[in-house]
Amino acid sequence: MEHKEVPAYPLERTASVAAGTSEAMNTDPLARLRTAAATREAAGLRRALRPRTPDHDGLVDLASNDYLGLARDERLVAAAVRATERWGTGSTGSRLVTGTTMLHAELEERLLSFARAQRALVFSSGYLANLAAVATLGAGGLVVSDEGNHASIIDACRLSRARVAVTPHKDVEAVEKALANRTEEHALVVTDAVFSVDGDRAPIRDLYAAAVRHGALLVVDEAHSLGVVGERGRGAVDEAGLAEAPTIVRTITLSKSLGSQGGAVLGASEVVETLIDTGRAFIFDTGLAPSAVAAALAALDIVVDHPDLPRQARDNASALARAAAERGLPTTDPAAAVVPVVLGPPDVALSAAAVFAKHGVRAGCFRPPSVPSGRSCLRLTARANLSSDDLAVIGRALTAVAEMKVNV
Repeated sequence: MEHKEVPAYPLERTASVAAGTSEAMNTDPLARLRTAAATREAAGLRRALRPRTPDHDGLVDLASNDYLGLARDERLVAAAVRATERWGTGSTGSRLVTGTTMLHAELEERLLSFARAQRALVFSSGYLANLAAVATLGAGGLVVSDEGNHASIIDACRLSRARVAVTPHKDVEAVEKALANRTEEHALVVTDAVFSVDGDRAPIRDLYAAAVRHGALLVVDEAHSLGVVGERGRGAVDEAGLAEAPTIVRTITLSKSLGSQGGAVLGASEVVETLIDTGRAFIFDTGLAPSAVAAALAALDIVVDHPDLPRQARDNASALARAAAERGLPTTDPAAAVVPVVLGPPDVALSAAAVFAKHGVRAGCFRPPSVPSGRSCLRLTARANLSSDDLAVIGRALTAVAEMKVNV
């Protein structure tokens, strides 16, 4: 069973190709791309790159994943500059050749200490951390994946060449059944800790118990929970009291709460050594740039020294959700910093994003295939450093969207 992704209006075959005529061999090879683009345009699913200014064009930022407001913090910037001056602009090679600096080793030590893990392995992105963990550890076995998991997990499942069982969202009983009925020697359960659009949290303790009963590893993607959830922002696995469980593997990103770039896998020594020896997404990728490593180290210092930051991000997320609900806009009680406002059709979500911008707020606009059909939404991401003035501006933008919905 494949993940329940909404079709992304793929490149349709022309009628002549489908009919197998010789004319198909002479058609313009770009014609199918134009046809597919026109189909996406009609469905309201075209995307565009919109370069922003350093201050988000003067808009209140509710679109980025800068949950703790550290991406432009002068301490991170200064650390990145110092690292660039000392190490240069790039890591110069893969981690196994020249791409591991003393900074990389220090970051891995700091991450395992902060997250209370046995070992840590830094990647150049959180996406690659997921690819490596799931595709490598799940290869040749069974991978049980929540239907709401992030695209990087879905891609990792496909690359694993494992049998993949996709279970309904947060359905522990379905996970248990898939594990109990397997014929494969080994199995892996994978889930987001906090789901990236709906912002809800996985039942980690129950999933862990199911995995233990059936001798499976549990991989938890903490991209949207590290720095926001749990004591000092140590994440959802730590909050569940399972940080030291040897059969849990955590993947994280450095590009959200830590305001930098990159990712990491946290787990037992056996896990990290396997990824170093056989993980293609690790072996064949250039190491993370020293500037990004140094920025992440500086961010960890700040998170440790300011344990109130995660709570501030969560409190602001709750304030956003309350403001939306008070105006009759459909949302959910946030588990971390993500607050969705579900609007339905793609064109309504696009119009709402434009209304937000007109009222001084930049919001994320999510449409298929990022979300299921009929659930296009504004994704509001709270930051720890949102001010009362910011919240007032956001309130006015939400009022305008509520009035827009009434008139649609």
